[in-house]
Amino acid sequence: MKVMKKMILFMLAVAFHSGIYAYQPESVLWYNQPAGEWHEALPVGNGRLGAMVFGGYAGETIQLNEESLWAGCKTEANADAASHLPEIQQFLLSGHIGRALELSKKYLQSDPMRIRSYQSFGELKINFFEGAVPKATNYRRELNLETGVASVVYELGNTRYTRELFISAPDNALMLRLTAAGPDKLTFRLSYVREQDATAFPVSENELEIKGQIVDLPRQESSDGGLHMKFAGRIRGVNKGGRLTTVNNAFFVENADEVLFSLTAATDYNFEKLDFDRNIDPSSVCKNILDKLDLRDYAGIKDRHVREHSALMNRMSFTLGTDNLSGVPIDERLQRVKDGATDLALVALYFQYGRYLLLNSSRTPGVLPANLQGIWCKDMQAAWSSDFHTNINIQMNYWPAEVCNLSETVIPFSRLINALRVPGRITAKKTYGSGGWTMNHLTDPFGHTSISDDVGWGTFPIASSWLVLHQWEHYLFTRDAAYLRNEAYPCMKEAAEFILGFLVKDKNGYLVTAPSNSPENAYLLNGQSFNFTYAATVDVEIIIELFRACIQAGKILKQDDAFRKRLENTLKKLPPVQISKRYGTIQEWVEDYEEAEPGHRHISHLFGLHPGAMITPSTPVLFEGAKKTLERRLSNGGGHTGWSRAWVINFYARLLDGENAGKHIQALLAKSTLNNLFDTHPPFQIDGNFGGTAGIAEMLLQSHNGELHLLPALPPDWKSGQITGLCARGGWVVDLRWENGVLVSAHVFSKNGGKCKIRYQEQTKTISIKPSEIYTYSIE
Repeated sequence: MKVMKKMILFMLAVAFHSGIYAYQPESVLWYNQPAGEWHEALPVGNGRLGAMVFGGYAGETIQLNEESLWAGCKTEANADAASHLPEIQQFLLSGHIGRALELSKKYLQSDPMRIRSYQSFGELKINFFEGAVPKATNYRRELNLETGVASVVYELGNTRYTRELFISAPDNALMLRLTAAGPDKLTFRLSYVREQDATAFPVSENELEIKGQIVDLPRQESSDGGLHMKFAGRIRGVNKGGRLTTVNNAFFVENADEVLFSLTAATDYNFEKLDFDRNIDPSSVCKNILDKLDLRDYAGIKDRHVREHSALMNRMSFTLGTDNLSGVPIDERLQRVKDGATDLALVALYFQYGRYLLLNSSRTPGVLPANLQGIWCKDMQAAWSSDFHTNINIQMNYWPAEVCNLSETVIPFSRLINALRVPGRITAKKTYGSGGWTMNHLTDPFGHTSISDDVGWGTFPIASSWLVLHQWEHYLFTRDAAYLRNEAYPCMKEAAEFILGFLVKDKNGYLVTAPSNSPENAYLLNGQSFNFTYAATVDVEIIIELFRACIQAGKILKQDDAFRKRLENTLKKLPPVQISKRYGTIQEWVEDYEEAEPGHRHISHLFGLHPGAMITPSTPVLFEGAKKTLERRLSNGGGHTGWSRAWVINFYARLLDGENAGKHIQALLAKSTLNNLFDTHPPFQIDGNFGGTAGIAEMLLQSHNGELHLLPALPPDWKSGQITGLCARGGWVVDLRWENGVLVSAHVFSKNGGKCKIRYQEQTKTISIKPSEIYTYSIE
């Protein structure tokens, strides 16, 4: 009987935590009118392909992306500065910042200083009418987060028209289905357009081929112009009733009952080379993908997609509050929030939307991580090139990945980090005169690791150390020893080796980073404003986290004893994180400088609070300093961008301040969220979505401090709720339910088995369970 009971519990646990039985109380974004602008359209994706669906009935626009379609090319941009670095460092250490900056502009400048942009693949345009357009009735446009299907339904006269679109990961293609039910039929033109560098043409009566090559024109401070990345696409169509044919760059459909299109796209980018590869024929890649699809079996294609997508999304469910506003369009609900109302169900939906966006911008069949816009970009020259920004933004993209039960989304990010070691070794040696590997404040698919944009704030050699901490986190959550040994630890160790070779001794005998900056912020010295410094607090905090992680990883892997001792000795020689004598805040720089912008969007000196783990209630002086830092930043206008506000939520969660965390979630929705729930910097930048989702999770479960802390920062107005599938370091999965602000039940599922300490308010309990067992936590 005991064996049978254990078997039943095991089967239920596996089923529940794989998403089979998860219940999604609200998982639909819906609207009663088409999108008027790009940031009102609805996103779909599969990690490699992305699309934005506008949902028009007079005409439809579907904007397309392929993850690797970037302007530019591989360059050797590193400044040959190693021999000049000691002089620059001495000027920094002696307080002659202007002279250090002058030399740095002469010797640290990369060539080129700027990368080129991620680009749109183009658009599908569907034209149904010319001239006057009849009025549609019973219109509904929606995106189902659970199934990953976007759809549009409306009526014209006595005919009901339906369109649905999804991008399948199993079949690696976009599927678009149009139907008409009633006396009228489907007659339209579907064309492919791109503002530059591509053409579409028929290859048969039911297939278009797209061919393109990016033409980069000369641009100051950018990589050389020329004929660069090649790309291609294919679109196939089949119809029921009427006729379908290809003409020019389009399909013409007449009097059909149903039409189905499949589309895929590819480039000649080779991730293994971090470059385009003329041995790759993107047109053949596309043909091979579509040849595997049987368009007569649309139901099977859709079923494969929905089953795979929903299994991932349904690993979690989240219900918040008791109000049911699912019958109100999302844009109207968001406007109510902007007007001061509270919509807790919208908070829960926003949480799931963040998971949805990460899942669909960072996963197989894709190979690249989510960029500044995930995978969705309409421009040829995007804001900040829609690049991989490495001084907070790409890191924030992956904050929800582990805790929100989408661990596999980290893999493209981890693989890019691993690949960057090769160019990063050149940057470490040639520019900084050190071993190991490093990079600066941004990169692209071509492996850019040199200083970019501006020496003052683009010099950020701590970036590699920050990035590899995500690999360590992946191990902490999964306990995948093979991953730690083969991928994470080698990257971590080399990043630490760079730091060991880069540190220099300051006037107080501390080992410090030089040059350095606190991302994008500036301080005042002798009437001047500078980014350039040495030993910015964020550097010290990151190095402490990295060295501690390397020491722990070495012990787990039982290797590198001498290296660990060197790290331990170096930790003792780092400067302390200091408290400002003027404000009682965490000092942002090694000296207690006045900030040029006290309300700056970056709050990097609180890295040790979040995402780091060195500032906790067990370090009361720093913990109190972190509170005052946040108060001062916000009182001066900080948190004004979407992603900055999202970071503030995470800070307050770590400060165990649910009331303020909840207020800033409200502010994130009211001030920094677009009608399709995209985050806005402005403009659109996806890291705020991911940071907001991570912040909500951090309010409900924390595990960075060696224990499972249940409901650590629950806002007072989140009186009732339930969440399932939250993940914690150590391979734990947690389900929580609370009523009237009090925990009612908690179930802890163990993937790996072992001991863990559970905390709820002031109550703690240590448990020990076997793999795949569930522990029910009771309130005493």
